[in-house]
Amino acid sequence: MNTPLVSLVEAGISYGQLDALKSMTMSLNEGEVLGLFGHNGAGKTTMMKLILGVISPTSGKVEVMGMAPDSKEAWHCRSKVGYLPENVSFYDQLTGLEVLTYFTKLKGFTNKYAKKQAMDLLEQVGITHAMKRQVKTYSKGMRQRLGLAQAFIGEPKLLLLDEPTVGLDPMATRDFYKTVDQLKSNGSSIILCSHVLPGVEQHIDRAMILSSGQLLAMGTLAELRQQAALPVVIKPSGLNGTVAQDTRLKGFLTDACQHTLLVPEEEKLTVLKQLLSLDGLNDIHVESANLEQVYQHFLSQHELLTNELSPQQIKGG
Repeated sequence: MNTPLVSLVEAGISYGQLDALKSMTMSLNEGEVLGLFGHNGAGKTTMMKLILGVISPTSGKVEVMGMAPDSKEAWHCRSKVGYLPENVSFYDQLTGLEVLTYFTKLKGFTNKYAKKQAMDLLEQVGITHAMKRQVKTYSKGMRQRLGLAQAFIGEPKLLLLDEPTVGLDPMATRDFYKTVDQLKSNGSSIILCSHVLPGVEQHIDRAMILSSGQLLAMGTLAELRQQAALPVVIKPSGLNGTVAQDTRLKGFLTDACQHTLLVPEEEKLTVLKQLLSLDGLNDIHVESANLEQVYQHFLSQHELLTNELSPQQIKGG
């Protein structure tokens, strides 16, 4: 079995009485994209900083590429890691090309190749036209594109992206995800942290949902749907009142709409076969729970549980 590129085993971070991250266990394999989701203060950025070696765990163990990322021995691995923070900041007086050339040299490229690499990346993120302008003249979206370009330097083996699509227009967002898919196909592993859930799910292999420093759920979208037991929404058309008269189907109808069936995932095929056997059916729409619905489910369950427990129970547990 392949060794994971990133491994956290019961890793925790405490600041006095505050547990910013509680006994976190996870792994990231080569060529895998992991979506990291949670509200502000959930522990997403703290986890990224642990993986980067910027902070050290107060409990448990963290390994990146086979070593502790905060150790002296890990310095040579850092050139294989790309990072985009949530709030990008650059030297305003430098041009976009100067900024990127500087970062390219920091990553170990020689003077001869640094500028070429920088220009290629500026073209990739779509701001070649502004490469000789000072960064202080850049819009928020252009700064974000420049941030993405520095994260992509050297086709990193591990890429950590904190809210990468903030400030990007739909076209730039689409281009960003194309780059993510390309990097993944080249073997890069990516942790992608985002509040914007629609559009993310087709680009990630697994999702990780955090709240208040705790891991609520982790798995593929299919696994999380199964854990959440969220129903499939099936909307047939052209049947008028036939469904309500069918003894096998009427139990799945919703009270609010007599044309919509809420069906458990394991009964989906049975219900679809029965619908297809009915006369008059002219169309059928099937919709499984999306990432946003799965996320909201686990968050709601956690809030319910937290509200049921007293402060003493929470502290003790």
